[in-house]
Parts: sequence; structure tokens; C-alpha cells
Amino acid sequence: MAQRPEGKIAAGWWEFPGGKIEDGETPLQALKRELHEELGVELRAARPLIRFAHDYSNRRVVLDTWLVTAFEGQPQSRERQAFAWLPPAHLAAQEPALPTVAPIASALRLAPHYVFTPPTTEPRQLLPRLARLPAGALLRLRWPGLSDGDYARHAAEWIAATRSSGLQLLLDRDPAMAVALGAAGWHADSRALMQLQARPPGLELCVASVHAAAELERAAALGFDAAVLGSVQATASHPGAPALGWSGFAERRGLVPIPVYALGGLGPAELEQAQAHYAQGVAGISAYWSS
Repeated sequence: MAQRPEGKIAAGWWEFPGGKIEDGETPLQALKRELHEELGVELRAARPLIRFAHDYSNRRVVLDTWLVTAFEGQPQSRERQAFAWLPPAHLAAQEPALPTVAPIASALRLAPHYVFTPPTTEPRQLLPRLARLPAGALLRLRWPGLSDGDYARHAAEWIAATRSSGLQLLLDRDPAMAVALGAAGWHADSRALMQLQARPPGLELCVASVHAAAELERAAALGFDAAVLGSVQATASHPGAPALGWSGFAERRGLVPIPVYALGGLGPAELEQAQAHYAQGVAGISAYWSS
């Protein structure tokens, strides 16, 4: 992160290196130029991370944020700015930080894979397959046919089984259950989301399923950490339902300041394509559990 130098607006505040896109530039070309001008490094590889809007008192800015995966050179203070390397978990705590830092920090912190359990499969049949899931993935326990008591019993078993695996389990019943059992977070369907007046307390992660732009904006306004938007492709679980396609996903995703996962006929094979459209990653069922 870089600290804005004296003489600039918001001097002394921390942000990520970057700057304005000039006429005729692509975002990637602008990023390459800005990193060279500010830090003296040469960009070699990067991919889209998150694109969102932020309203200041006198203007709206759109941040087109990229994740740099390769560069050459050592960062230098070419604009007399201080800078610091920080782990993702500490980015949002750097003070004072511009308000645009928080959405980027969330995108850096969250995993690219969000796995849902097959809703009709016996939970104990799935336990042996947990080792096949991507390391650090989010995992939603989705068993709508179980009673709350049976759901809680299986959830406790899964939380214990994954404690050392790095998987982050999200429950989708009463958020108080997720807190009481020590789950990583809570997943709200669109109906539960629209009934909320505030983000449920005591939860590290809150993620919502959304289908419309209004629902996505509601998730952002409530301070949810991420959303899941679909369906990108046609799926067997929703035959005949219209698919968004990637252009439709990008349009409906819009410029909300939270990471958004793409859902619907997707799996690890579509991750790169999803990220190219500013998705946080992909959410899926069968592609993650099939042999």
C-alpha cells in the first residue's frame, strides 16, 4: 500500500498504487504506466480483481482493480510517498485508509471457489470427498430437506471434520445457529436478504444469493462480504430458466463494492473466464463433487 504524499488530495491516507486512465488507454495499459511512474516496477502479468464505484462528496470514481501476479524491479518512492507490504488480513486495518481500500481488501481475502453441497445427497456420503475440494474454499452446507435439528447435528460434524482443512463452512439456516456452532459464516437466500434490517451480529462472513440488481445493492448496503449471482449458464436444476451469459453477468453485477461469485453450470474450469469478467470466482455444485 502507498501513502498519498503531501500536496495531493487526501495527503497522508493509505491506498493501493495506481492512478487515472488516460485517453486512449486500456485499464491494463494504465496500470502498467502508473506502476512504473509511481514505483519504478515493470508489470509482467495481471488479471482483473474487482471493479466498483465509490461516491465522494463532489464526484464518483470507478475503480478498475487488478491483481498483479508478476513484476520486475524493486518498488521505489518515486513520488516521495511511503509504502508498505501488508498481508491481506491487515489491509483494511491500515490507518488512515481511503474508503475504497475495504472492497479491494475483501476481494484479496476471499477464496476464488465457493462450493455448495448437493442438496439431496446424504451428508455422510460427502464427508470422504472433502479432501478433493480446493484448499481454502468457501463451503455452503445446503440441505433444505433436513429439519433444523438434523441440519445442526450434521453441521457440527462437518465443522469438526474441516477444522484443520482450511475450508470455510457457511450455514444457511438461522444465523444464530452459525454463530453458536462456530461456523465461518452464514449464507442468506434472496428472500432472507430482503427481509433483513441489519447484518446479523457475530458472523465473520455473510454471503447472499442474489438474482436482481436491487438485491445485490441491498447486500452491499447491509455490509455483506460477498454475493452469489446467477445463473450464468443453463443448469439441470433450473430447466428452462434464462441464462445471463457472461455479458449479462457483468451487466447485472454492475459496480457494487462487494465481491460477487458467478453461479450456474460453472466449476473450476470456468474460473479464469469468470475472473476476466470481474467475478470473485465461481460457485458450483456438481463440478466440485463429481468423480
